[in-house]
Amino acid sequence: MITTQDLRAIKVFADLPEDQLEWFIGQLEELWFESGEVLFHEGEPADHMYIIFEGELQGRVQRTGGDLRIYIAGAGEVTGLLPFSRLQHYNGTGRAADRLHMGRVHRSVFPEMLQRMPKLTERLVTLMLDRVRETTRASEQRDKLAALGKLAAGLAHELNNPAAAVKRTASSISDVRRELRAAYLSIDRLNLTREQRTYIADCEVIALKTIDSVDSTPMSSIERGDREQALEDWMESLGDLEPWKLAPALAEAQIDTAKLEEIERMVGDALNPVLVRINYSFVVGRMIREIEHGASRIFELVQAVKEYTYMDQAPEQEIDIHSGLESTLTILAYKLRKKSIQVERNFDRSIPKICAYGVELNQVWTNLIVNAIDAMEDGGKLKLTTCQDPFDVMVQVQDNGSGIPADVLPHVFEPFFTTKGVGEGTGLGLDTAMRVIKKHGGEIEVDSMPGKTVFRVSIPKSKSVVNSPAGRKGPG
Repeated sequence: MITTQDLRAIKVFADLPEDQLEWFIGQLEELWFESGEVLFHEGEPADHMYIIFEGELQGRVQRTGGDLRIYIAGAGEVTGLLPFSRLQHYNGTGRAADRLHMGRVHRSVFPEMLQRMPKLTERLVTLMLDRVRETTRASEQRDKLAALGKLAAGLAHELNNPAAAVKRTASSISDVRRELRAAYLSIDRLNLTREQRTYIADCEVIALKTIDSVDSTPMSSIERGDREQALEDWMESLGDLEPWKLAPALAEAQIDTAKLEEIERMVGDALNPVLVRINYSFVVGRMIREIEHGASRIFELVQAVKEYTYMDQAPEQEIDIHSGLESTLTILAYKLRKKSIQVERNFDRSIPKICAYGVELNQVWTNLIVNAIDAMEDGGKLKLTTCQDPFDVMVQVQDNGSGIPADVLPHVFEPFFTTKGVGEGTGLGLDTAMRVIKKHGGEIEVDSMPGKTVFRVSIPKSKSVVNSPAGRKGPG
């Protein structure tokens, strides 16, 4: 049986009058639960306040990726529905972590409790506000971790392609070099004139020079196929060549049958080793260029991550808005490419640097761009615009998606408001963006209609970063 001493062990009840505690005990329903037993299920009406005397209560939800713990309440705590709370339904399933002793009060008792125990009411309201702050903070952290996980997965995918290409090419280059060395030795054994050797070297140099033109204006598959077939037919007519090995690289090196005839006239019986040498010289050159491209792409991605996170730099500093937007686009390239979204940049490059928290602004650009991507169908168009006036720099993120419904538009910056399905969003992205921009003394607003949604962000040019979230009043 619950006593007034049991209640006084709970902080909010510790110094309340004895008669109030005795009345409150009369309204309590005493409960015992064994480890693993369920007190309530996610989605059920939240009708009770719980006072925990012994044990631990855990709230968990089932989401994509597994079971997620969202709160813990232990001995000495008050949880569940509190007076003046907007909680309507339990947002998780409550389960006893071990043997649990508790009391619960139905919401129908609250009106009389408010009159009889005003001091308790004041403390419970404070407790509710603390709980909201903690829940918001925990949800924000989960949202950031989820976003980070998605960015990391996308970045891993982006890095995998060039890294795999570099590894594949590097592992093959020694075999190709061996074939090239054999071709050189074969030619060295032949009794060729200085003029012939110079001609062979010139052919090799000309073939290698075509690598840059191949990269800039690649042949169509039809053109490549026709050229390879013509080269194969010509070489097969001689009988002692291996056209299936040589034709692809020779075609890519822009060598045609007329050039083969010229080479044959110049080198005579040395044609086979000469073509093998030109072939493998070109292949090695292409491999080196592929490694360069792959390494450059990896470097660009790592550089984008460093710029996105402002690694090794002060949290607050002068930043270039365009650099942040570009690094964000690089980080999100996998999402843009997945939906074949075109990006149009309309940048005012004369915009000065501003003093800001670069990492936090990049979170804003990420949230706005990801929302735009999610709102568009495949093949959509994302338009990024920067401009300025005498006081502010401005960034606009525009998409041609279906638009935000008129009844939803006033709520988009509210915390926990989301139109996405369960497990797909927490409703904190735009709330976070709003708070970051206010922290910088700026504003963020949105206009939307079918086919055109525009988020506008303005940030003062002057040094205006503050520690307080207060700033010029924004929408919402």
